[in-house]
Amino acid sequence: MSETLGTREPVEIKIPVPWGHISGKWWGPQDKNPVIAIHGWQDNAGTFDNLAPLLPADVPFLCIDLPGHGFSSHLPPGQFYYIWWDSLVVVRRVVQYLRLEKVTLVGHSLGGAVGFLYAATYPDEVDKLISIDIVCPRVESPQTIVDRTKICVDRFLKYESMSATSVPCYERQTMLDIVEDAYQGSVSRQNCEVMMRRGMKPSPDNNNTYFFSRDSRLKIAGLASFSKDHVLAYAAKIKCDYLNIRADPGISFAYPELYHQLLDVIRENSSRFEFHKVKGTHHIHLEDAPAIAGIVGNFLTKEGPVSMAQNHNDLVI
Repeated sequence: MSETLGTREPVEIKIPVPWGHISGKWWGPQDKNPVIAIHGWQDNAGTFDNLAPLLPADVPFLCIDLPGHGFSSHLPPGQFYYIWWDSLVVVRRVVQYLRLEKVTLVGHSLGGAVGFLYAATYPDEVDKLISIDIVCPRVESPQTIVDRTKICVDRFLKYESMSATSVPCYERQTMLDIVEDAYQGSVSRQNCEVMMRRGMKPSPDNNNTYFFSRDSRLKIAGLASFSKDHVLAYAAKIKCDYLNIRADPGISFAYPELYHQLLDVIRENSSRFEFHKVKGTHHIHLEDAPAIAGIVGNFLTKEGPVSMAQNHNDLVI
């Protein structure tokens, strides 16, 4: 990996885990501790392909594929994906594998929520946290969680029963149609192709068709949701430098008011706090990377004191 020192060309890496490996793309210097970047639900490390090249050349940036995503190993047969908790443990494994005493995390959507949990769980080991269009894991009402339980369990068993030969395969353009439709305008056709560099694999029987590389069991992610009290308690533990970038309109939430309630709690203890609202879709880091690259790059490379904002549209440093 030494030939890539000081470049922004990514290097593919694999980190061993008990069930296989965690794949990743390491951008920039290999002789420095990396920023760990975590993608969103059913996305992959390619979600940062447009942002990573725009960051300062001396900032190492390791984008990982969470289990069941991208090129990483799927969880073993019979294992349910409790995505918040599984991902938290995986990030801990990566940190320990790289022997990082301090870590900086960047996360989009699910990845930002995982960074939230990690910074709250290991507050003395996180230097900086950047969350893109999310603050915390998904919060649902108790009734929603109860009503969804049966559906989640039965659907999981259905997807689990799908053998490798029964996984649907599609021609390339049809697969891109499916992906573009699923993102509902958050990701352009061009950037769907960027994501599918890691998101699909050729069919073993027919090289003219492809299947999704992600584990189909990931579609069932409705169990182990959080309550308001849970996430507020976690937020109170975060004390690292913190940057939140909210896309406008971005993603919608069951409790939209909770977004800024959590930011207020984090601001109280954060050593440095910034909030930016930027026009764009939920995948703003992929769709309009230049719009946030300067914000992210400056936050990663500069230090600053805490100050308070008068309203949530202010930049807080």
